[in-house]
Amino acid sequence: MNTSQNARVAIVTGASRGIGAAIAQRLAKEGFAVVVNYASSAAEADRLVAELQETGAKAIAVKADISKGDEVRRLFETTEQQLGKVDVLVNNAGVLKTMPLADTSDALYDQTFDINVRGTFNTLREAAARMNDGGRIVNFSSTTVAMNMPGYAIYSATKAAVEVFTKVFAKELRGRNITVNAVAPGPIATSLFLDGKTEEQIQTFARMPPLQRLGEPEDIAAVVAFLVGPDAGWVDGQVLRANGGLA
Repeated sequence: MNTSQNARVAIVTGASRGIGAAIAQRLAKEGFAVVVNYASSAAEADRLVAELQETGAKAIAVKADISKGDEVRRLFETTEQQLGKVDVLVNNAGVLKTMPLADTSDALYDQTFDINVRGTFNTLREAAARMNDGGRIVNFSSTTVAMNMPGYAIYSATKAAVEVFTKVFAKELRGRNITVNAVAPGPIATSLFLDGKTEEQIQTFARMPPLQRLGEPEDIAAVVAFLVGPDAGWVDGQVLRANGGLA
């Protein structure tokens, strides 16, 4: 465990629970000082930070709505003040609500694009100005982009935008040795996926991949740990579909 003052610093957005919490735990285990970003789940974020600190890791919780540029600036400023300049940004925060396109309200469209697209835009723009050279950025797409499933039009459109951001931004950071990649999970057993689905629907999704199970948050955390670690130094501008062979 690296608990020195020189620990590399990682921001994980939407990290109070689910995949984000698993990523924070994995990166802390890898020796990173971790920023647990959250928008509303203060108790869960504080509990996670306490757990990480008990293991000897450096960790703080920082509230910020990533859809708001001024709050993202404060997120980076607070990180710099308390832990140091950012080495790793993991854009995990997101919202998923399924509905036929024709039934989608303006409010749901705005919310989904504000968090999933504008939120990623805000953090990438801030990272360009503040991140250490040699850093790592991991965005979050979704395997739904490759599946064109009914009900996922708006959500998948936001994730398609994130994939374009990833590939273009990687090229725009030329010369700084910063890699920009995206992870596109398949169905993962978290509340984001499970809520609102019947047991039959859940089992149907679980049977779809050749590996015949839902993914676990730790499956995705392992992929993120690879992408931000030394072994992925030659991987840049890519979308890794971690989905058990689903698509």
